[in-house]
Amino acid sequence: MKAAAKPVYQRILLKLSGEAMMGNQEYGIDPAVVQIVAQEIKEVRALGVEVGIVIGGGNIYRGVAASAEGMDRTSADHMGMLATVINSLALQDALEKMDIFTRVMSAIEMNRIAEPYIRRRAVRHLEKGRVVIFAGGTGNPFFTTDTAAALRAMEVKSQVILKGTKVDGVYDQDPMIHRKAKKFAKLSYIEVLNLGLKIMDATAISLCMENHLPIIVFNLTQRGNIQRVLLGQKIGTIIGGT
Repeated sequence: MKAAAKPVYQRILLKLSGEAMMGNQEYGIDPAVVQIVAQEIKEVRALGVEVGIVIGGGNIYRGVAASAEGMDRTSADHMGMLATVINSLALQDALEKMDIFTRVMSAIEMNRIAEPYIRRRAVRHLEKGRVVIFAGGTGNPFFTTDTAAALRAMEVKSQVILKGTKVDGVYDQDPMIHRKAKKFAKLSYIEVLNLGLKIMDATAISLCMENHLPIIVFNLTQRGNIQRVLLGQKIGTIIGGT
């Protein structure tokens, strides 16, 4: 009898965009999409992989866009942080309905609905098999949820960041617009920065480079892709090294 494949990573940080939560809607949260994401995470947990998650808030509120329209950037970013808490609670609800123990830990104190983020407590939750959703970004304005994902991944010693997108990797042009767009199988951090590829912001990429934390960009919309990445299949684009 063939032995079951073992995951190549034991602890991961999954980065989801807020836009991924809204499906085909113009804004807000699509419960059907959230349920699909939760099911994927449940399958990953069944492999014994410890899962941390950071979700953006772009489906509800985007701070940079609001600041461009005249709102103070700090106020706009605080509103964006609250949007990530809304998304985190939605995903927590979907996971717990599937009997997956989940904790939302917020960088902004709101004890009635989420635990405060404490690194040692977060690591303990992961060790006990709980899914930990990191909400509220870094808790500071002017930093994106990409940077929050890189920071939390390093703090809890994740072995990789999995960046879920709507396309199957990183391209030199937008593949939704340009049919001849070239896909990269592998990129170095420096290449991402030099080519100006909008995978994650420059601060997040620099943090990952300094700490040798690999990033895998893959298509989140294709069922089973998270599990395929974890089992070592060549999915998406790997970012790392020099």
